Amino acid sequence: MPIHELAAVGAATCWALTGILSASPAGHLGALAFNRTRQLFVACLLLVYVLVSGTWRELQPDVFWPLILSGFIGIFVGDTLLFTCLNRLGPRRSGILFALNAPIAAVLGWIVLGERLSGTAVAGIGLTLCGVLLAILFGKGKSQLHHWEKVKGPLWLGVLVGLMAALSQAVGSLIARPIMAAGIDPMAASMLRVAVAALCLTALTQLPVEAFRPKGPLTLSVFLQTALTGIIALAFGMTLLLYALSGGQVGIVSTLSATSPVIILPMLWLKTREVPAPGAWAGAALVVIGMALIFWR
Repeated sequence: MPIHELAAVGAATCWALTGILSASPAGHLGALAFNRTRQLFVACLLLVYVLVSGTWRELQPDVFWPLILSGFIGIFVGDTLLFTCLNRLGPRRSGILFALNAPIAAVLGWIVLGERLSGTAVAGIGLTLCGVLLAILFGKGKSQLHHWEKVKGPLWLGVLVGLMAALSQAVGSLIARPIMAAGIDPMAASMLRVAVAALCLTALTQLPVEAFRPKGPLTLSVFLQTALTGIIALAFGMTLLLYALSGGQVGIVSTLSATSPVIILPMLWLKTREVPAPGAWAGAALVVIGMALIFWR
């Protein structure tokens, strides 16, 4: 397999690993406090790069405001809902629900941007939806007792939160797509999007609302775990994806980078010592096949 395609698989592996590493600190701090800490840390790292490289000059008014809106919807709303879903449904279910952002983005691109949606892509969207339903409804075996497989609260509510997270991510990408196509530096764009999300989360957690307050204290151990998830997902994962896109075909790279629902299963197996149920494997496989059809050229 060529090096660029391997980089796309590496990006998917980073994101699958992040889903597992995030479970503990996100449960300790709560979705809002965890996401705020993570985004502030990553925003500071990206800011240093943007200032040193001088790419901040590319953030002119014509791209500034759309990127702010993209960051608000895609990262602030999307990530917060994702980690809320993670706390409710665990890494496996939340990961496979979040993978729906690809077919949702394809449909929105067809409706809003007039992008072509072939019969093969429609079939892929259908397969992806079937895979998600299969993994959610039949992805847990009777012998699996690990707390990550337990559903906290109503299942339908957790699924709804996951779907809203995927939709937010897709809308954020849709807003940013024309700007990125114009050639703006990806790291500068990411810095602005992440910084907007970090500021919004900070303001939200300062409100006198108990539900917005951290569930537990930010200890050094929890901070290091939280920072690690940001480094793996954004510093490594996003860099690998950008490298993959620099020399690989977009459809193939997009499909390979969306294989996290499958990659996370052996990771969960190693972590929990519980073999994933056949429904989980089958559902994840259908999701990846569906992705391949959606991006088929």
